[in-house]
Amino acid sequence: MSIDISLDLNGDAVSATVEERTLLASLLRDRFRLTGTHIGCDTSQCGACVVHVDGRSVKSCAMLAVQVDGCEVRTIEGLASDGVLHPMQQAFQDHHGLQCGFCTPGMIMSALDLVRHHPQPDEATVRRWLEGNLCRCTGYHNIVKAIIAGAKEMQKEMQKADRPDPTAAID
Repeated sequence: MSIDISLDLNGDAVSATVEERTLLASLLRDRFRLTGTHIGCDTSQCGACVVHVDGRSVKSCAMLAVQVDGCEVRTIEGLASDGVLHPMQQAFQDHHGLQCGFCTPGMIMSALDLVRHHPQPDEATVRRWLEGNLCRCTGYHNIVKAIIAGAKEMQKEMQKADRPDPTAAID
């Protein structure tokens, strides 16, 4: 059975007709060509498919597209603004928080949710938070450094803009 859905996708109002069993990850990749959302396991184990739905990180391979009807969905493609990387993206680049890059979009999206809950995370908090995100290349050391640096930069931007919400730098 096909169902019409509408959502805010990276700041744009979009709609689609989907089969009721279509996964959010498939909708993003196949219909909207947002291929930064990676599918690594199809079992919600790896975290490569993490996106934000109404501000919360979710594994899009474990969520049906019909569940985001009326929601705000943000993917890795929705973070940069006018060609300028989001501070968390820039931190991953500056601190070599990636190698092959396959897990990076999910790591960054998870990191942003972490900063929402823990604006100044320490290493132990970051490592605990990332337990649902797998990286087979880096050993996590530089990923953790990047997330801590990204959180600090987000705090600086918040203070400059006098924003009360640590994730406001996402917009």
